[in-house]
Amino acid sequence: MKIDKNTVHRLAELAKLEFDEAATIEMEMDLNNMLNFVEQLESVNIENVEPLIFVNESNVNQLRDDVAITSSTQADALKNAPQKDMYYFRVPKVISQ
Repeated sequence: MKIDKNTVHRLAELAKLEFDEAATIEMEMDLNNMLNFVEQLESVNIENVEPLIFVNESNVNQLRDDVAITSSTQADALKNAPQKDMYYFRVPKVISQ
């Protein structure tokens, strides 16, 4: 399949895009390069290639232990708050009733 200017104009119309003449020529070349690459991929022999299920060789996730650590206390978090209640941040009301 070969992409021509009419095809580029039709694709631009469907995508609601506008190209000047230079961009149309560049888009035509880019689309043809993409199609040529796909044609090259179609010619690759994949007869004895197993499907790739996992990116890494082992199919087991290596997870770390879930350990809870306290990085700051409530008092530390409220220390620099512009407005606070005894235990909470105070923020302006943003939803009207």
